[in-house]
This record gives sequence, C-alpha cells and structure tokens, in this order.
Amino acid sequence: MTLLSLLALDHVTRAAALDEVAAFLDRSGVEDARRDARALLLAAGGFTAAELLLEPTAALTGAAREKLRDYAQRRAAREPVTRILGARGFWTHDLVVAPRVLDPRPDTETVVELTLELMRERRLEPLAILDLGVGSGAILCALLAEFPNARAVGVDLSANACAAAALNLSRSGFAERAAVLRGRWADALAARFDLVVSNPPYIASGELDALEPEVRLYDPPLALDGGADGLDCYREIAAELPRLLAPMGVAALEAGDKQARSVVALLAENGLEPAGIRKDAGGRERAVAARRSSS
Repeated sequence: MTLLSLLALDHVTRAAALDEVAAFLDRSGVEDARRDARALLLAAGGFTAAELLLEPTAALTGAAREKLRDYAQRRAAREPVTRILGARGFWTHDLVVAPRVLDPRPDTETVVELTLELMRERRLEPLAILDLGVGSGAILCALLAEFPNARAVGVDLSANACAAAALNLSRSGFAERAAVLRGRWADALAARFDLVVSNPPYIASGELDALEPEVRLYDPPLALDGGADGLDCYREIAAELPRLLAPMGVAALEAGDKQARSVVALLAENGLEPAGIRKDAGGRERAVAARRSSS
C-alpha cells in the first residue's frame, strides 16, 4: 500500500500514519525520516507529542490526512520541514520562515552564545547593536531578549529578508527597540555600535551546486554565495568594522567550516584584536569575535 492510498482510507491511526510517512520519506532519501515524519504528523493533526504517545490508535481526521499527504510529498521533494511549516525555533523564539529568505540554523546560535560570553558584564547597558545581513532577524531577536536595554539595527540587501526580519522582531515584541534597513552592509550607516554581529554568505561559489537539496533549492543564493573562496563578504565587513565599532566594541561573526582562522586573520588585518572562537555542537569552529581597542 502506498502512502497516498493509506492516507486516502477513511480510518488511519496516528501510529500507522507515522510509520507510513516515515517509510515514504526514507525511500525518498530523506535523512532522519522518522523525526521529520513525526513533526509533520503533529502539525497536520494539530495534537501534541504527548497526545501521540498516549493515544497512538486515535484516528486522523480527513482534513489531517489531506494535509499530511501534502506535507509528506513536499518533504520527499526535499523541501525542509521548517519551510513546510513556516516556522523555526531559534534561541527562545519561534520565528517565521519566509520564502526566499535564509532559514536560520541552530549553528547560528553559537554567535549568540559567544556574544553573551564576551558581553555578560554589559547585559543591562543601553547597548547599540548592528546586524549586517539580518536575514530573518534570528540573531537580533535572540540578542534583544538577552540585552533588555539594548536597541538594534538590522541591514540586508534583500527586500524579502528585511520584511521577514521586521515581522519576526515585531512578533517577538521588539519592534520598538529595533529598525530594519535595506542596503549593502553598512554603506548608509554613520553611527557607531557596541556590538556588531553577522552571519554573512560564506559558501565558495564553486561549491554551491554540491550543497544538499534542502539548502541549494530553497535558500536564496544571495545568502549563500561568498565568492571564489567564501571569504568575500568577510573582507567587506572587516574593512568596515573599525569605523562601525565604538571603543571596546565587539564584533561576532559566524564562519563556515574551516574558515574561522582565516576570518580572525582578516579582522586582525583591519586592526581588531581577537576576542575568541566558539565551536558549535558538532565541534566545528563556528563563531569568531574581535574587539576594537579603547583608542
């Protein structure tokens, strides 16, 4: 029996639907097929993980079966679960995942962690924060939650990203403490900031075609392509940081795999003092920081 015929039946239990969707996704080459099937089932059925555990033989409604069939087919085509459901948990917030905007990954939380480590003694100060390439606004939402008196500016070249960031900042309750501007990096900014963060494009141009379908087909190339060696955007940002950072200001940037040391070197070439490197959950050097001297 195929997935489509199973979900077309009048009576399908939650457990049976989970098994069938997981098998269908596994045959389609989806990694962690059962985890994804479970997330799609919970969303389609509108019940919790606890309810699935306690009532596995409860029947799915017709509407839930149709929704789950659509979700499963989309995931089999390698559309990420977060894009199917339109949401992503990041730090302490549930963010809207918008089309044509980079889907924030858990690895990016490493930037937040490193920032908190370096700025913990200043958490209650009225800091000025800048996010270059704000994307969905994930980093800013996390930082504004942790720095309650801070104000922030997010900049992005993409109109779609600016709209998504503004929406997520508003939904998270930070609209009055944040502004989103469209532009290329810091071209239109003259102010100085206590903290500058960024998750810039860092995939080498020649490696884009080899990315997994979930990234290559659904994340915008503008948010991925870092030039021939993946470091073009870091060069631009590093050159701007001396004028953007206030005295003792900190910059924290996400780096691609095996790029962290090169990014630190670029920051040092522009007069910034190395302030730390933090590894992600997979053990990769993922976030780098540098500090402007007091002069």
